[in-house]
Amino acid sequence: MGREDVEFKTCDRVTLRGWFYTGDLSTGKSPCLVMSHGFSALKEMDLDTFAEYFVSKLPMTCLVYDNRGFGASDHAEGEPRYEIVPMTQCSDISDAITYAATRPEVNPDKIAIWGSSYSGGHVLFVGAVDRRVKAVLSQVPCVSGWDNFNRLVRPDFAVGSNAAFAADRIARAEGKEPGYVPVVDANPLQPSALPTPDSYEFFSAWEKKSDWTNKVTLKTLELFRSYEAQQLIDKIAPTPLLMTVASGDVLTPADLALGAYARAKEPKQLQLLPCGHFEAYSGPHFERNAGTQADFLKRWLLEG
Repeated sequence: MGREDVEFKTCDRVTLRGWFYTGDLSTGKSPCLVMSHGFSALKEMDLDTFAEYFVSKLPMTCLVYDNRGFGASDHAEGEPRYEIVPMTQCSDISDAITYAATRPEVNPDKIAIWGSSYSGGHVLFVGAVDRRVKAVLSQVPCVSGWDNFNRLVRPDFAVGSNAAFAADRIARAEGKEPGYVPVVDANPLQPSALPTPDSYEFFSAWEKKSDWTNKVTLKTLELFRSYEAQQLIDKIAPTPLLMTVASGDVLTPADLALGAYARAKEPKQLQLLPCGHFEAYSGPHFERNAGTQADFLKRWLLEG
């Protein structure tokens, strides 16, 4: 197995950086899986573990990268770091596909996309609008920003969020620095983007052993609330879709994902894991999860 440091330009000339994984490529040009991480997460936060698994089990390649404004990737000139604009991240996935298609190891007609959590929603949108995509793997996805936001934020706290969003818009219009909020906080009653105990446990552990930074802009939350990744889910077909849902997920609730999955058209496959959101990434459920995903890739990307 090989891993190469890579970088590529987006359509608006922002440099994204990541890793390109290769396995046994004796068959010549190989399929490629473009992999994007979730809300504020970096490529080394278990994304690499999935890529290593796939290239060790299948004759394929994987491209993983940091989202713009996070980790090793740049941000657009004049825009702040640690800001997530979901439709821009969707566009960046398509630019990652374009980069992968230019690699000499890659068969440009066999490129799939994989996303988890926030990007698990992104790939539902990209899989519908970018017809180069040959398979879509969506893991513990955020399918509805509006519903998800209102599950995570108490109604009385939402009033304060609205006031903060309005004040931040005025500050930006006056040329001031954008407002920020922690991604997680040990106290779920304190303002944070992801106010669940398992989110704090996951991200605080990675903060100690990576370059992950515990903040996003306030605008990130406002954009999150208005983002409906599921809006074109019925348009993904005839591209095959695998959705992995964690039955105990309280961050991107399972019932929302299952409702979106019900509206997707065939061919589609559902994997239901008996665990919480972050347990899909590692631990005792990893082998089952990644194994099902590898089987799906073998059927629809390698052999399809």
